[in-house]
Amino acid sequence: MAILVDPPRWPAHGTVWAHLVSDTSLDELHAFARANGVPLRAFDLDHYDVPAERIPELVASGAFAVDGRELLVRLRASGLRVRGADRPAEQTRRRRANLVRRWDEIEHDGAPPGAWRALGEELLARWEEPHRRYHDVAHLADVLWNLDMLAEDGEEVRRAVVLAAWFHDSVYDGVPGTDEERSAALAGRALADAGLPRPEVAEVSRLVLLTATHAPASADRAGAALCDADLGVLGAPPPRYAAYAAAVRQEYAHVADDDFRRGRAAVLRALLGHVPLYATAAGRERWESRARENVAAELAALGGAGRAAG
Repeated sequence: MAILVDPPRWPAHGTVWAHLVSDTSLDELHAFARANGVPLRAFDLDHYDVPAERIPELVASGAFAVDGRELLVRLRASGLRVRGADRPAEQTRRRRANLVRRWDEIEHDGAPPGAWRALGEELLARWEEPHRRYHDVAHLADVLWNLDMLAEDGEEVRRAVVLAAWFHDSVYDGVPGTDEERSAALAGRALADAGLPRPEVAEVSRLVLLTATHAPASADRAGAALCDADLGVLGAPPPRYAAYAAAVRQEYAHVADDDFRRGRAAVLRALLGHVPLYATAAGRERWESRARENVAAELAALGGAGRAAG
């Protein structure tokens, strides 16, 4: 039984990264990562990505430094290696399993477990609708993940915020405003039927509606956390941001190019008009600078259509 780390060779985010693996079990790997403060978000199916500066302390805590070839040989021998060809399907399977687990772990007062699980499955089925390209189950997972990071940074993330994340795009037909209204109505009905307190149900519906504008009031900590988590993708590395923008275009494939560019430019200018763009201190620290660069670059790439819509 051993935890292994290879030499850092993969550049990203201003440093170089290594792989941290177990040659025995994922349980052992996760336990070692938790004990050493390696966040779960760094886990990628069969390894953790760790920055070069963390390697000395990980070795001091019991990890063995090995070359890349030995790490790969021992990972394959353990049966834990996920081949490149299998990664998309495995990632989808694990994401769904993780979302089911996360839903089950939400405190749900007196709601029968079977009914609560059924509601979770209904929501997942909505997020998995085939017409979605960006506002899909991966986006749901990202928003929940972003809420985890905001909570780690000291932001207040109550149950109502988590539930609002689950419901915020639960109805998605590509009709801004209407989608949020219908999602909020669904949250109100479903959570009331589940027996949650009426004030909290109303709060979840309010938060869902807020994602239509992403403009929480200055004292609205719950709204700030949800809106920042929803907009976290704007602060992603440029390749990830480009994939997000392309997926949004796919969701509006029925819209002519010129009309899309004008509409998209208006959305982007509205986002840049939020000063700051992120409402929480943690969101600003994590995403603000890169988000403004990404959004401005996309707006520039829209060209004349973007400017004409001003």
